[in-house]
Amino acid sequence: MTLSTNLNENIRYIETCLPVQTSFDLVTRQLYLGKSKAFFLGVNGFCKTEILQQIFADLQDPLYMRDDHIEDIARFTEGKIGYAQTSLSSSWDEIIRNVLSGPAALFIDGFDQAILIDVRTYPTRSISEPDLERVTRGSRDGFVETLLFNANLIRRRVRSPELVFSMHSIGTRSKTDVAVTYLEGLVHPELLHKLNQSLDSLQAASLTMGAKSLEELLLHKRWWNPLPAIQMTERPDVACSYLMEGHILILVDNSPLVMILPCTIFQFTQNPEDYYKSPSVGTYFRMVRFLCIPVSLLLMPLFLLITARFPESARQWGLLSEENLTPQRLFFYVLAVEFLLDLFKYSSSLSSGKFSGSLSIVGGLIIGDIAVTLNWTSVDVLFYAAVTLLASLAITDTEFSDALRLYRILLIIGTGLGGLPGFLISLTLVILSAATTPTFGGFSYFWPLFPLNKKALGRLLFRSPTPKAQPPKIWDRGNIH
Repeated sequence: MTLSTNLNENIRYIETCLPVQTSFDLVTRQLYLGKSKAFFLGVNGFCKTEILQQIFADLQDPLYMRDDHIEDIARFTEGKIGYAQTSLSSSWDEIIRNVLSGPAALFIDGFDQAILIDVRTYPTRSISEPDLERVTRGSRDGFVETLLFNANLIRRRVRSPELVFSMHSIGTRSKTDVAVTYLEGLVHPELLHKLNQSLDSLQAASLTMGAKSLEELLLHKRWWNPLPAIQMTERPDVACSYLMEGHILILVDNSPLVMILPCTIFQFTQNPEDYYKSPSVGTYFRMVRFLCIPVSLLLMPLFLLITARFPESARQWGLLSEENLTPQRLFFYVLAVEFLLDLFKYSSSLSSGKFSGSLSIVGGLIIGDIAVTLNWTSVDVLFYAAVTLLASLAITDTEFSDALRLYRILLIIGTGLGGLPGFLISLTLVILSAATTPTFGGFSYFWPLFPLNKKALGRLLFRSPTPKAQPPKIWDRGNIH
C-alpha cells in the first residue's frame, strides 16, 4: 500500500495502524515548513533529540525556508535537510518498519512520499570483554546487543572494500535485523546463496532468543544430537579471524552472539589464547584441551566400569581405597556425585559474582565432606569427579562441554546397568549421535579429519606461526548438500 498525497489521509492511516493515541513512546508532531503542512512520526528514545531539534529549527526558520510552498520533495530533501542519512519512501510497510526500528518519518502535504531521517540511537551497555571467552592477553572488547556497534567492531579490524554486510529482516512480528557478513571473493558462493534463500524463506513470528532462535530455525536438529552445529562467539577478533578464512558471519540485532558458518567439531577446541602466546606454548595448551575432551567424556564411565565390573584390576591398579563396595553402590555414588557437581556448577554460574566463587568452593568442600561421612559417596569417586569437572571447564565452548556431559551421563547409565556390553552400546550411540550431527550446507562435521585434509588438520592441531597461519587459499570442504 502506498501513501496518499493528502496529508490528513496519511495521518488517519497512521492512527489506524499504530497506537499513537495510547502508546506513550510514539511521538507525533504537527509542523509547518513555510506554508506547507507537515507531520512528524518517531519513537521516543530511538531518535537523537538534539539532531532532530536542529533539523526542525532550520526548517522552521523563515530565513532558511525562503519558499512558501515546497514544490519538489526530492529537491527539498537534498537542499534543505542537512543530515547525511535521509531517504524517500512511498511504501507504508517500509515506512512503518523503519519508524519502529528507529528512523523518524516526515510527511509533507501534497506528496505521496515520506522522508525517512535515520537519527536512531539505541540504549546499550558498554563494550567489555566476554565473561566466557576471556584471555590473559589481547583485546578486551566484545560484541554487544546493538547490531550497528557489532558491525563497527568488525569493520574496524577488516578495512577491506570486499567486506559486505547484507541486511535481512526476520520475524513477521519482531522484524529483527539480521546481517550476513562476508568477504567478497573469499566466501563460498553456493553457501552464501543457500543462506540468503533460507533467511528470506523463514516463517517465524519473532527471534525471541536472538541468535539461538535463528540457529534452531536455520538448522533442525534431532533430540539425539546435543552437539552444537553452529559456532557462536562474542569476541570480534575470533569472528574476524574466521571471516578472513572465508567463513560467513551472521549478526543478529539484540544479541551479542555472532554465528559462524560453516562449522566443524574442531572449531570448538580452538581458543584465542593460543594466538596470544608463542607457537610452542599455544600448541601445548591446545594439546591439553584436546586431552580434556576424552577425559571429560570417558574418565567416570571407565572408572565405574573397572571398579564395579573388574574389582581385581581396580585393586591391582589402586583405583579404589575402599573395599567391599558393591557395583550397585558404586553406580549410586557416581550418579549422586554427577548430580551434585552439576548442581554446584549451575548454581554458581547463575549466582552473583560476589557469591559464586565462595558458593562453589566452600559449598563443594562442606557438602562433599558431609556426603562421605553419611556414606552417600566415597573420596575416590569425588576425586575422579573433580578431575572430570576440571577437564570440562578447560573446554573452551560451554555448549560443547554441556553436550559431552549428556554423553557422559548416558555412558554412566549404560555402564551401571549393563557392564561392559552396556558401555560399548552406549559408546556406539554416542559415536552415531556425533556422526549424524547436521551442519548448515551439508558439510562434514568432522572436516578436515573426514574427508581428510592433512594441511588443514595440521593447522587445527598445532598452533602455526603467523606467517604460515594465513592460508594462500580458502580450504576446500566439498560440495553443498
